Amino acid sequence: LCPPPAIATSDEEDDSDSSTKPIRSEKKKNPVSLFQTGGDPPKEKKTKKKATSKMAESEEETPETPQKNSNKKGKGKKSKKVKEERSPSPVIEVDNLEEFVLRPAPQGVTVKCRVTRDKKGMDRGLYPTYYLHLDNDKKVFLLAGRKRKKSKTSNYLISIDPTDLSRGGENFIGKLRSNLMGTKFTVFDNGANPDRASADWSNVRQELSAVVYETNVLGFKGPRKMTVIIPGMNADNERVPIRPRNDNDGLLMRWQNKNMDNVIELHNKAPVWNDETQSYVLNFHGRVTHASVKNFQIVHGSDPDYIVMQFGRVADDAFTMDYNYPLCAVQAFAIALSSFDGKLACE
Repeated sequence: LCPPPAIATSDEEDDSDSSTKPIRSEKKKNPVSLFQTGGDPPKEKKTKKKATSKMAESEEETPETPQKNSNKKGKGKKSKKVKEERSPSPVIEVDNLEEFVLRPAPQGVTVKCRVTRDKKGMDRGLYPTYYLHLDNDKKVFLLAGRKRKKSKTSNYLISIDPTDLSRGGENFIGKLRSNLMGTKFTVFDNGANPDRASADWSNVRQELSAVVYETNVLGFKGPRKMTVIIPGMNADNERVPIRPRNDNDGLLMRWQNKNMDNVIELHNKAPVWNDETQSYVLNFHGRVTHASVKNFQIVHGSDPDYIVMQFGRVADDAFTMDYNYPLCAVQAFAIALSSFDGKLACE
């Protein structure tokens, strides 16, 4: 039997106008510097600047800083109120979907998304499809993900086409693969396996992130402990390419061996136990309304107020997923997909 939901929401009364006022303290160090590791800038330059400026106009909010928990548990009704009061987000221009989903979020902009889970069809609960849309009036489609059948470990394909989730298709953009235990995950882009790489290794896949789930005293029934490992950013605020030539050179092995050159370690923010609700709580500022073991916020140890990513339930099969610089949509979506994995915990 499942225990009571592990992580409830605890929101301030005034979270509805959070998009109009920056909550972040100006004294803090610029969060961008937390993610810079040097590294060589990538050779090819794309039309990043033009697209970024378009997107930077899209929302005027800064990443939200959690405030003191007020012990009020979010209810569905409350989220409706927040939605009505929230100023409509100007449209985020997704000019080239493939570029957009791999591009880091612009600095100072929270990209707000929604994940929906579709359990329809013959395989029902076993192989649901997950869809990622921008959480704005237009509900722009970004990504779809689905677990592959006949795979020894959990293996999710990520596609830029909601109807084509094939490995060989041109819409394949990345994948999420777990270890046999289902506790460690690696996120790849759509490059080639090192075994099938070209002579100059230029087409070898990049590792975009890794996620490690640790058990605690309650096993996976209490709040999960997550470590997220991502490539660092270079001086041009672009991801340092991590292209392992074998399994011993990937993000997980580098992290285990404490070889953190060009690698950043992030963690989920520890929820606080609330005696009144008898649950663990985190402040999601009205973006999460249902208690769930899957709800989490990812932060950097040097600045726990800067939410790199947050994810949480708003309905039985709907979740909000918000991410900030330096994550891109593929990284954030894959991290969210890892939290659905069956071996980790019950609903």
